[in-house]
Amino acid sequence: MPTGLVIEVPRGHFLGVFARSSTPLKRGLMVANGVGIVDADYCGPADEIKIEVVNFTASPVEVRRGDRLAQGVILAYARAEWQEQAAPERATRGGFGSTG
Repeated sequence: MPTGLVIEVPRGHFLGVFARSSTPLKRGLMVANGVGIVDADYCGPADEIKIEVVNFTASPVEVRRGDRLAQGVILAYARAEWQEQAAPERATRGGFGSTG
């Protein structure tokens, strides 16, 4: 869905695009990838923010100009520095649900 918005996100931040809590319940739509991430360098004149949505109902959904489907939050992130090592120093804990 086009938004008509071009947003310049500050360096060291990203724009997270999240579905509004009422969108799946009232509209039958959800953000296709769960959360959209817009990087700080995506801010050229034609870099319009778009929201990819999926209709999970059997009925068509009409979306009109001005309808509120998602919300954006600008968040800071920490840049990780990776160090390669031969093997992990900690013991294996299991898999899904292993924390109790």
